[in-house]
Amino acid sequence: MATIKDVADAAGVSISTVSYALSGKRSIAEKTRQRIMDVITELDYNPHFGAKVLAGDKTHLIALSAPLHEDGHLPTHMRFVTEVIRAARKHDYDVVMLATDDEVKGIKRVAASSIVDGVVSMGVTTGDERLALLRQLKLPGSFIGIPEQMKDYAYVDLDFAAAARDCIGRLAGLGHHTVGLVGHPYGYVNRHSGFIERFDSALQEEAKKRDVQIITQWAGLERGSGRKALDALLSQVPDLSAVIFHCNEPVVEEVERRVRELDLRVPEQISLFAAAASYDPASLEIPLSGISLPIEEMCTVAVETTMRVINGLPPAEPVLLQPKFIDRGSLHKR
Repeated sequence: MATIKDVADAAGVSISTVSYALSGKRSIAEKTRQRIMDVITELDYNPHFGAKVLAGDKTHLIALSAPLHEDGHLPTHMRFVTEVIRAARKHDYDVVMLATDDEVKGIKRVAASSIVDGVVSMGVTTGDERLALLRQLKLPGSFIGIPEQMKDYAYVDLDFAAAARDCIGRLAGLGHHTVGLVGHPYGYVNRHSGFIERFDSALQEEAKKRDVQIITQWAGLERGSGRKALDALLSQVPDLSAVIFHCNEPVVEEVERRVRELDLRVPEQISLFAAAASYDPASLEIPLSGISLPIEEMCTVAVETTMRVINGLPPAEPVLLQPKFIDRGSLHKR
């Protein structure tokens, strides 16, 4: 692979002259500049990304900071990754994926080598350290999620608080006053995942207003966790009439199978509500009424707002997507 020294030697100039020709920091004779460019083409020299940045060029790469935790659900994770890549392609951009648990080190690494023009961050926690880091590095970016003290960076997310209020409002309106919640693994709570905290806080607040009791089971990813969650709920409330799912698809599928094993009729005996579903609730064995997570729209907005800053425009206003309820027949009056 050719180096900048090879280019300088072949063109009969100094390394600094080659650097000036690439960066435009100093004027050089047009004849000299053209000779250097001809040698670069002949040697198939690929300037370091840092040199391109000095020249004011873009690398046409963005980083996706997408930490993958042990209790994460890979299919959901990859849906976000796929949609970010699809959105970036529309801008002729490729995506560098940063998937380690340590979100900060990954961003520092790509920033140090100047290989990305911006960063899209997902898996956002309430006090996300990446916000301060991006400010320090002066890197364009956006967040799929809402860190605290977010002022100078754009974000996009579903309004999880509104989704929670919708869940309780509809179930309370149908006469359900004791409701089971099957939630994500408890590790999400320990990490202070922003969407969990906003959903749960609003759920409890709305339930209190409407005199609804919430009984929660945090399901894991291991086989049988959905079955165990439903059995645990029914052991506390044998005549439980409604369950909210705020968890991943395999858990929901296991709960549905257990419902059938117990000969519980949906929705006459038990109502099932999909809250912020990252899967297609219509494709399940028992189609679920509820609210879907608008992953494609979220990722598109995140990339668009990142590209806006890369192109020299001010950060866009935050985008909080409103929940859209679809009735698929899994809710019934108590």
